[in-house]
Amino acid sequence: MSNLIEKQRSILDFTLSSLMRRKAKNISLFLVYSLVVFVLGSAMFFTQAMKREASLILKEAPEMVIQRLLCGRYEPVPLDYLERIKNIRGVISADYRLWGYYYDPAAGSNYTLMVPRNNPPARGKIVIGNGIARNRMLYREDILSFRGYNGINHNFEVDDILSSESELVSADLMLISEEDFRDFFGLSPAAATDIVATVRNQKELITIANKISELLPDTRPVIRDEMIRTYDSVFDWRGGILIVLISMAMLSFVIFAWEKASGLSAEERREIGILKAIGWETSDVIAVKTYEGAIISFFSFCTGLLLAYGHVFFTSAFLFAPALKGWSVIYPDFRITPYIDPYQVVVLFLLTVVPYTAATVVPSWRSAIIDPDSVMRL
Repeated sequence: MSNLIEKQRSILDFTLSSLMRRKAKNISLFLVYSLVVFVLGSAMFFTQAMKREASLILKEAPEMVIQRLLCGRYEPVPLDYLERIKNIRGVISADYRLWGYYYDPAAGSNYTLMVPRNNPPARGKIVIGNGIARNRMLYREDILSFRGYNGINHNFEVDDILSSESELVSADLMLISEEDFRDFFGLSPAAATDIVATVRNQKELITIANKISELLPDTRPVIRDEMIRTYDSVFDWRGGILIVLISMAMLSFVIFAWEKASGLSAEERREIGILKAIGWETSDVIAVKTYEGAIISFFSFCTGLLLAYGHVFFTSAFLFAPALKGWSVIYPDFRITPYIDPYQVVVLFLLTVVPYTAATVVPSWRSAIIDPDSVMRL
């Protein structure tokens, strides 16, 4: 046992000295390897972190949202639907919501206007998200003027600015009173944007949703789990597109690694020949090359992983954020809560280390089985 340990220590010592003799080649490989891990890790960490943020936010979302459809498009819901939904057995409560979108030509962006259920602003007042305040350079008591549905301008005084801590969901949000909302959009007092409902038993959500669809055929109930799955699919799709594009760089890296491993210099071939001539076995030579690859892989993987962590969780992934957040004029400015799934690290390891190992071990084995006499004559 001690002889085996001593042998492996000697091989490891030789491996370290071999790496130091070819510093330029190994440093270039280290930099390219770290860059690949950094790019792939950033895409995976950011996608998973955004999915987690969305799931945490949607935990506070209504259990069920009832929308009305007309010709496949959303239409305001008559308020008399509210009592009919409340009378369904299993529904604890139901309430209507008022919200909509407004395009601001001055900023070239869309805003979300909403009437909060609790403590709505006074008439003529407005509460805006931090992203709007930053984009329009607005402060408290400033005046915002928007053109309503009938072409008449509506002036609102900025009563407050929402906290930057909630910017992920409130960057483009505006809160106004119910009277201002109906006047601005021309919405009838007998209608609302949609209806939210709470049920007594979570297991009966689908059953109650089916009852609502039968009672009100022109409505579409959407439960919270469906919202979460939709957001997961959106981020998976965006992250998938980015990873497919990055895979081209990964393929280039594998080709680069294969070329570096198979394109042994005359000095390296002569070194292998000398080792074979003085009694080293093929397995020992392969062990040296395996150790070289493992050392480069380990430090490159750790470096790329740490850089990806810092890029995503300390700079909010500024390189990839536009592609993964969406194509919007007002981007939320927020810091993602650090979160890493061990499964992600394993997947990243398999995507980077395994291809590199496959690209280096096979050419090294081919070099190790060369006849030492033929190599020594070079």
